[in-house]
Amino acid sequence: MADQEDLWEMEERFWREGAASARAMSAKDAVYVLPYPPGILQGDSVWRESLVAQRWRSVVFSERYYQQEKDVAVIAYRVSAERDDTPIYEALCTSTYLKDDGKWMRIMHQQSAAE
Repeated sequence: MADQEDLWEMEERFWREGAASARAMSAKDAVYVLPYPPGILQGDSVWRESLVAQRWRSVVFSERYYQQEKDVAVIAYRVSAERDDTPIYEALCTSTYLKDDGKWMRIMHQQSAAE
């Protein structure tokens, strides 16, 4: 249960703490799949993208799903996120984490805009 709680906390930090924090919690060549126009990003290109680099003021996760097999965990959820002066962002998301030397690192993240 501790791993699950840790991963949900990390996932929220990805949204709320911005690119520097997200970079520290991601594998070197992590893959991010974001709604067009960014598309598929890997490595350093992830951290130049505004959807990753900017912090969200508030985030709410619903429809949470968690699955772990040994040192790999997948979480899926619906997010409602808000920033100043922008409409609320709704998306369906998945993230995959790998536990390496006792530390969870995000290796993949995908977002699909929800209507």
